[in-house]
This record gives sequence, C-alpha cells and structure tokens, in this order.
Amino acid sequence: MEVIKKLQWRYATKKFDASKFVSEEKLQILKDSFNLTATSYGLQPLKMLVISNAEIKKQLVPITMDQQQVNEASHVFVICIEKNVRKKYISNYFDNVKKVRNTPEEILKPFHDFLIEDFEGKTEEQIDYWSTKQAYLAIGNLLTVCAIEEVDACPIEGFDPKAYDDLFDLKEKELQSVLVLAVGYRASDDMFSGFKKVRRGVDEVIIEID
Repeated sequence: MEVIKKLQWRYATKKFDASKFVSEEKLQILKDSFNLTATSYGLQPLKMLVISNAEIKKQLVPITMDQQQVNEASHVFVICIEKNVRKKYISNYFDNVKKVRNTPEEILKPFHDFLIEDFEGKTEEQIDYWSTKQAYLAIGNLLTVCAIEEVDACPIEGFDPKAYDDLFDLKEKELQSVLVLAVGYRASDDMFSGFKKVRRGVDEVIIEID
C-alpha cells in the first residue's frame, strides 16, 4: 500500500521550485534505476543525458514548446536511442554477458547468431521504433522510482528532437533524442499538485481471466 500511496502522490509537475535541487544521492538512485530498466533481449539500446547547467536548461525552453519545466527543474533527463544497433553492438553485449556471468561461448552462440541475423534483416526505421519502445519502458520505470523517492517529475514528449540532437551533437554520438523528463520539486503554488487524480476504476481496466 505504501507504493500505491506514492503513486497517488505523483503527478506530472507543471511548475517546479527552481531553488530546490535533487541531492546527489537521489540522483544516483535515478541513474541506477535507468540503467536497471528492463529492455528487450537485455540489449539496452538507450543512453540518457543528465542536464543541470542553468544556461543550457534556459536554451531548452524554446525547443520544448516553451514549457518552463525544463528551465525550473533541478535536472533534465533526455532519453536517447542508440542509432547503430547492429552486429558490433550486439556482439559487445554478448562479450559483456560472458565477462559478467562467465557463460561459455557455446551456450551464448545460438542466441548471439539469432539476434545478429534478426537485426540485420530490420530496416533502420524498424530498429528505431523498437528502441523507442524501450525508452518508454525506461521513462515509466523512472517515474515510479521518482514517486518512491518523492522526487517530482514531468515526462515530456512535446519537444523538437532535431533541435535537441543538434544542441547536444547527438548525431556525432550515434544517438537520437526521443523523450524528456524534468525532475525536481514542485512549487508551492503549482495548482495541479492539489488536483485529484483522474483515472478509470480498476474494475474498468483490469480483465480477470480465471
């Protein structure tokens, strides 16, 4: 029930208190949570920018549909997809599996070969679509952890990805921005913090299959 209370407490924060900052301890929890997010095949086709610089946050406002959250928040997270999930990327993943788990090559090889063949048969658009779905898993996980840690957050889709990519030289890093998450602490005069949460009833959204 404690988790449910925290989820009821959270909301998409519309106004942050710019004088309050997320501690390094809590920030590390959020970074670790991003890294521990479940992803398809465990491939983690994601990276995340963590922005705290005040001048850079100001620059984000006009390319985020003039939403002030990115300026007022303690930190802005930009979730990006990897743009080169091909043979080398997949092989590096399996090298890491062998290193961490000491799994023999003969056990990993069938799955390794399957993934390489599967991804080589996909278009860039198909891989980007798949990777973007992993980004949504990550932001969902981050929103839950933010609630548990009582860090306010606002997920943002309304931004100019190309402008973000250009600002942070993401193309050169073989990345593409897909989601933004502003984190910090709600302002005392954010009227949205007092609104009752509007959701359909559990009985309306859950279908029990006995």
